[in-house]
Amino acid sequence: MKIKSYHLITLFLITGVAFGSIKPIPVTAATIEWKGYKIAYERWGTIELESGELDFEDGILTGGNFAVDMTTIQVTSLEGGKKANLEKHLRSDDFFGVKQFPNATMVITRVKKTADGYTVTGDFTIKGQTHPVIFPMTIDGNMAIAKVKIDRSKYNIRYGSDSFFDNLGNRAIYNEFDLNVTLIF
Repeated sequence: MKIKSYHLITLFLITGVAFGSIKPIPVTAATIEWKGYKIAYERWGTIELESGELDFEDGILTGGNFAVDMTTIQVTSLEGGKKANLEKHLRSDDFFGVKQFPNATMVITRVKKTADGYTVTGDFTIKGQTHPVIFPMTIDGNMAIAKVKIDRSKYNIRYGSDSFFDNLGNRAIYNEFDLNVTLIF
């Protein structure tokens, strides 16, 4: 009986290696660009990946998970004192509260193959709040590209939101921001 169990376990391991694979994402091979919008203008920058992996079965994306180091948020659309001030503000409790929440995470919970790539559903956790987000992802060879829209108000990031504050005028900041992600694996 023990021999049969051993053979069964070996068979599962062999088929898992042959047909399923986990592709770790080297942090230096990932680019995460963010873009936020005000009525009057846009701001953009980068954030660094802390860790991540994509899961495949028979060459088809099936899952994955990622952690982003929110302490690395950079503003590339400004220079000098304005750049430093906005980076400090984005790290503050008004926005991402990186002292208490240094990481944001995403776990892929569902993947649907489409004609253009995949429709991915992932649970995003930002500032300790978790919400599902649906976004397109394409994979070409060893490169994955995702374009994600996040509604910051769902994660208790309310600063400058006209959904919560009146009379902001052109100082209002839109609730949705973009993440453009490129991963090499």
